[in-house]
Amino acid sequence: MLVHDTMEAGAADAPIDWLGIGAAVAAISAVGLALGLGLPLLSTVLAERGVSSTMIGANGATAGIASLVAAPLVTPIARRVGVARAMLVSILASAAAAIGFYLFESLPAWFALRVVFHFAVTVLFILSEFWINAASPPHRRGLVLGVYATVLSLGFAIGPMIFAAVGSKGIAPFAIGAVLILAAALPVAAAWSRAPTIGDSPGRSNFWAYVVAVPTATGAVFVFGAVEGGGFALFPVYGAAIGYDQAAAALLLSAIGLGNVLLQVPIGLLSDRFSDRRPLLAAFAACGLAGTLALPALAGAWWPTAFLLFLWGGIVAGLYTVGLAHLGSKLKGADLATANAAFIFCYAGGMLAGPQALGGAMDGFGPSGYPLTLAVFFGAYLLLTLARLARPGAA
Repeated sequence: MLVHDTMEAGAADAPIDWLGIGAAVAAISAVGLALGLGLPLLSTVLAERGVSSTMIGANGATAGIASLVAAPLVTPIARRVGVARAMLVSILASAAAAIGFYLFESLPAWFALRVVFHFAVTVLFILSEFWINAASPPHRRGLVLGVYATVLSLGFAIGPMIFAAVGSKGIAPFAIGAVLILAAALPVAAAWSRAPTIGDSPGRSNFWAYVVAVPTATGAVFVFGAVEGGGFALFPVYGAAIGYDQAAAALLLSAIGLGNVLLQVPIGLLSDRFSDRRPLLAAFAACGLAGTLALPALAGAWWPTAFLLFLWGGIVAGLYTVGLAHLGSKLKGADLATANAAFIFCYAGGMLAGPQALGGAMDGFGPSGYPLTLAVFFGAYLLLTLARLARPGAA
C-alpha cells in the first residue's frame, strides 16, 4: 500500500524531535567511530604480541556472546534507572574498557574487557535505536532511520582511517577511542529531558516472545547480520578464489560499503511511502538473492561486479533500516524497547551464524559455497516474508 494507515495518518503532522533524535544519533555515531577504530586495533595488537589467530578469533567472538547476553537485560535495566542514565553509565564503562586494553596486557584480562566493552556498547545501540524510533513520527520514521544508518556507516568507515593514521603503538589509539566514546556523553546530557521512558509492558512479559513478535523485522536483521558478519568478512577470500588480487577485492568491498552509505536515505524515504513495509522487505530479499546468484556469472568483470555490489550492498543494508522502521510501526513504549533489544539480539545471532555457515560452505564446496550460502539466507527470509504477507494481520 502507498497510503498510510489510520494511526500513522493521524500522526502525520507530528513534529520531529530533532534534539532528541540528534542526541541519540550523535551518541551512537561516536561509538561507531570508536568501534571502527578499535576492532582492527585490538586484532593488530594481539597479533603483534604473538597471539595465535585462533585466540584472536575467540577474543573477537566474545563480542557477539556479550551482545547476546546483554540484549535481554537492557530493557529491565533502563526501566529501573532511566534510558539516559543507562546510556551514560554504558558510555563511561566502555570508555574505561577502551583504556583498560592499553593498561592490561594479559589475554584473560582482554577477554574480560571485551565482555564489559561490548555489553556496554550493546546497551548503547539498543537504547539509541529505541530513542530514535520512539521520537520519530510515523510518516518520517524511514527518513530518520535512513539518516541514522548513513551516519553510523560513516563512523564505521572513518574509524579504520583513524587507525591507519595513528597506528597501533602506544596509548594514542586507545586514548582516541576512549575520547570518542566519552564525546557521546555530551549529546545525551544535552537532551537528557527528551529521553523516552520505559514503563511496564502491557503486552508480552517474556523477552523471547519479542524475538518472534514481528518476525519480518527480526528475520531481516538476522539475515543482515549473517551477510555482514560472514559475507562482507569473507568476501576478500571469495574474491581471491575467483581471480581478483587483494587490491581489486578490497575495492569491491569498498563498493559494498559505498552503497550502504549512499542508499540508506533514499531507501528510508521510499519506506515512508508504504503503510506496510513487508512488501519492501520482500523485494530487498529478492534483490539480495538475485544479486548473490549473479556474482559467479560476473566473475572476472570488475566494473560490472563493482556496480552490482554497490546496489547489492545498499539494498541488503536496507533490511536493517526498513526492518527497524517496520518494528517501530508495530510496537510502542516498553514493548518497542524490548523489541529493539530482541532486534539487536537477532543481529548478533546473525553475526555469529554467518561466518560459521559461509566458512564451512567454502571449505566444503570451494568458492561456489559463498554465493550458495548467502542465497540460502536470502531465500529463507524471502519465504518467511511472503508467508507473513499471505496471513492477514501478521506482522
